[in-house]
Amino acid sequence: MTEYTVEFVETGEEIAVSEKETVLSRCIEEGIAQEYSCRVGMCLACSAEIVAGEVTQPAARGLTDAEREEYALTCMARPLSDLKLDRGKYPPSIDADAAGESEDGTASAAADD
Repeated sequence: MTEYTVEFVETGEEIAVSEKETVLSRCIEEGIAQEYSCRVGMCLACSAEIVAGEVTQPAARGLTDAEREEYALTCMARPLSDLKLDRGKYPPSIDADAAGESEDGTASAAADD
């Protein structure tokens, strides 16, 4: 079984994660504080920007195909190489939703409530 080094750039923490396990499951085992909620790739709470390396995450339904190249959902992501991740970074479309804006930058109806 191949193991890869996963480094979290903000904290400098490193863990070894096999290609058979998710980054989140290893974080939990190692006592590393990684935010998560649903654990099924939908809520995006565990999102991290991929600074370096590659992951496979075919079940990450909360990300578009393009976003899967730049962001990892740690609950679904399995390493394909050594990784550097920046936790708590979300795709631009998610940041716009959180601010009550649509992808085109206009205010959504929910922001008026």
